[in-house]
Amino acid sequence: MTEGAFTHLDPMGRARMVDVTAKDSTHRRAVAKGRIMMKPETASLIIQGGITKGDVLAVARIAGIQAAKRTSDLIPLCHPVMVGAALVNFEVGDDYVEVEAQVDTFDRTGVEMEALTACSIAALTVYDMCKSADKAMVIGEIALWEKTGGKSGTYKRGQS
Repeated sequence: MTEGAFTHLDPMGRARMVDVTAKDSTHRRAVAKGRIMMKPETASLIIQGGITKGDVLAVARIAGIQAAKRTSDLIPLCHPVMVGAALVNFEVGDDYVEVEAQVDTFDRTGVEMEALTACSIAALTVYDMCKSADKAMVIGEIALWEKTGGKSGTYKRGQS
């Protein structure tokens, strides 16, 4: 494979899963963050436990963890990896909920997609839990913030 070539295409240009069988397993971690913007009243209801569907953050946390474990079922060319740990945490601000997902593995490929999927599904779950109170919520700013391990080394958002 030449540098700059598409790794998910075979020599005939057909989609393929990248072969990682010869790679060594190493510790890998990825952190993703996202934000759900909402009315201040909605954020207040989340903090007070006033959303009628129940504990918004508890349900969203479980949804994010489940999503990390099922990422390869959702992203067609994503390798199934053994998720060693998945953490989903939240910060509730005046008019937002910030989601942070961290995924760790000891495997042949990274867990960036698992962290991004966990973050996305947790954010979607916050929306689902709160939509009766605020249909105007906006999910955005979902991005990889950090990754460690593997051939490409460490990445931290905002650093070269």
